Amino acid sequence: MVTSGPQHAVYAISVAAELAGTAVQNLRVYERVGLLTPSRTSGGTRRYSDDDVARLRRIVALLDDGLNLAGVARVLDLEEENASLRAEARRTVD
Repeated sequence: MVTSGPQHAVYAISVAAELAGTAVQNLRVYERVGLLTPSRTSGGTRRYSDDDVARLRRIVALLDDGLNLAGVARVLDLEEENASLRAEARRTVD
């Protein structure tokens, strides 16, 4: 169990929205379309980590650049794939 670090979910939805510079309603939309999956408490309350907030900021930046939600999803997928391939290449070289 992670008790601290960038993956530890500590922020309520309103705080995460403020940190990312967007509205609470947008976070719900991003979750509904699969761009974000926050942790949930046993009562169902969303909790966001530093990693989630960083992802939210990236989503907001891509939307500000003019992408739609489908475009944002594709860019995020490609960025994750690229990071995975780079990590694999580094392991192969080492």
